[in-house]
Amino acid sequence: MMTEKRKQTEHMLIAHYQTYPQMQIRDMLKFLHQSACGCEHFVSNEEDAIKYIASEAQNTGENIAGKTTELCAEQGGRTEPLDGEFCRVHLSWIKAGLAPKTLGRLFVLSAEPAENGKEVLEEKVAVFQELVNKGRLPFDPAETGQEIAGWREAGYPPCRHTEHFRNTYVPAYRVIKKEYAMFLPLFLEVDRRRNQSQNVTLAIEGGSASGKTTLSKLLEAVYSSTVLHMDDFFLRPQQRTPERLAQPGGNVDWERFLEEVLTPLKKRERINYRRFDCSTFTIKPPVPLTPTKLTVVEGAYSMHPQLEGHYDLSVFLDVSPKLQESRIRKRNVPAMAERFFREWIPMERHYFEATDAKNRCDLVIEVSL
Repeated sequence: MMTEKRKQTEHMLIAHYQTYPQMQIRDMLKFLHQSACGCEHFVSNEEDAIKYIASEAQNTGENIAGKTTELCAEQGGRTEPLDGEFCRVHLSWIKAGLAPKTLGRLFVLSAEPAENGKEVLEEKVAVFQELVNKGRLPFDPAETGQEIAGWREAGYPPCRHTEHFRNTYVPAYRVIKKEYAMFLPLFLEVDRRRNQSQNVTLAIEGGSASGKTTLSKLLEAVYSSTVLHMDDFFLRPQQRTPERLAQPGGNVDWERFLEEVLTPLKKRERINYRRFDCSTFTIKPPVPLTPTKLTVVEGAYSMHPQLEGHYDLSVFLDVSPKLQESRIRKRNVPAMAERFFREWIPMERHYFEATDAKNRCDLVIEVSL
């Protein structure tokens, strides 16, 4: 019986050929290598990688990303999926306003060796050969087998596109992780805002397990940004009255967050804020913080109506109930997971519905990975 993974590889190989019907065998091998191994072999120095991306984008000029961008646009955008955890990001993102340094950082962060890359590549190559043997891809079976054998004997080194592919499609892209590519619209908007203003404050809103903390860590890695967490502003025991908890968004101390963080942040003053200690249900001593060019506030209730006017940009991470439940059960013991479903998620949903938080955000990103 054919596995779902094998079906996916067949579908991706055929779709890739349909997108680039002038491709040759080596171009398909390059697709397979990138799908299984990503881009780790191309990154030796971060600074050089960023400079090269900027130079390539500038030299490509009005034809940036060439015909591959046009083909990609027909299929929904400037990002092209590969058969695995990576994707191709066309340099037309830079023409749209994404900073070369931002794409460079994402490229470098994606360059960790893929787990079992060579073994996964072997499986994909076998599927490719079988499709050719069955006539489902229009390459010569003997020629395909010979080229694969030579490639295997050499240890599956990275390969370049054929000259015919480069002349026909003018490819200009970088390979990054799909989980990063999902947030490219946000990175693009951050870079646009940073070009317009010296300082940008970003709110990341969304429900439990939507990826807010993960995204904030990625932003920190890309921009060296300051990150603040709404979880540091839980209510103290004496504040947890039935009346307070009945308020949409009332289960966080938004008043203290406004006073200690957002008000001085908007004035670009030094921040001294006190973090809530979940182990003692008390507030810790003040923590001094100097704002950076990009400051990120992550957490549910960050877009409370009393807070939203203090941000320059906001994004809502929209996670499906099914994926949310799967993530919560995976990262928590059963008793804690049930508390999410019984207490915290209903409160979040009440807040989202009552305040229309999703539609008040500048961007909405559908979380799918």
